Amino acid sequence: MSFKIAMECAARKKDSSVILALDLISGSRTTLLSKSVELLKKVQPYICAVKINHHLVLPLGLFDGVRKILKTANKFELLTIMDCKINDIGNTNRVIAENYYKAGFDAVIANPFVGWEEGLQPVFEVAKQRKKGVILLCYMSHKATGEGYGQTIQELKTKKHASQYIVFAKKALEWHADGVVVGATYPEKIREIHQILADKVPIYSPGVGVQGGDVQSAVEAGASYLIVGRTIINAPNPASVARQIREEAHMRK
Repeated sequence: MSFKIAMECAARKKDSSVILALDLISGSRTTLLSKSVELLKKVQPYICAVKINHHLVLPLGLFDGVRKILKTANKFELLTIMDCKINDIGNTNRVIAENYYKAGFDAVIANPFVGWEEGLQPVFEVAKQRKKGVILLCYMSHKATGEGYGQTIQELKTKKHASQYIVFAKKALEWHADGVVVGATYPEKIREIHQILADKVPIYSPGVGVQGGDVQSAVEAGASYLIVGRTIINAPNPASVARQIREEAHMRK
């Protein structure tokens, strides 16, 4: 089963399109691990997957603390995504992907800026071998994202001018990516990219809540999954907020 299909199944089974961004950043190593596990236990009924960034990998260790978090996620039938934004030469990218998959992650996020040949091709090869997923960055959620992903470029093949994120959306189709990341803070970009991808490549939208992204706008524009971090993590009752976001997303589909 491909990661794309596995995500669809998880979303149906959990009746949720919400992905928890487990971005805890303060506390000792022991505290970070215990908080992560406890948070997962509280919100797991209302989410379909969990995304981990370097916030936890660096202090906890990939094959130590992080693996324990992944096992907890697996226990609750949650898929796991490593937000490593792979962005190096092919040989290095291959090793990065192999290690994250070996640790237990179901998918990795990669940056299409490095291109295909001797860039992301090895990542997709490893993913195919291991039946894992690759999600491409298309348009991030922070304010300065337009400085890179929003630039107007000249396409190498056609020599036509186009926005960088449009080219990346087309790459996602060409490379058979399992998803693309488009910030919920830019619903107009979600809508534009969704017109290219249709139902072939799902859109993962971070930035709901604290960063200013809106559930209604993102879902109605075409987001398949909502990646939510601080809005849930920092809430007095994380489970209640996760449930509320899930229900609001249902109402807008």
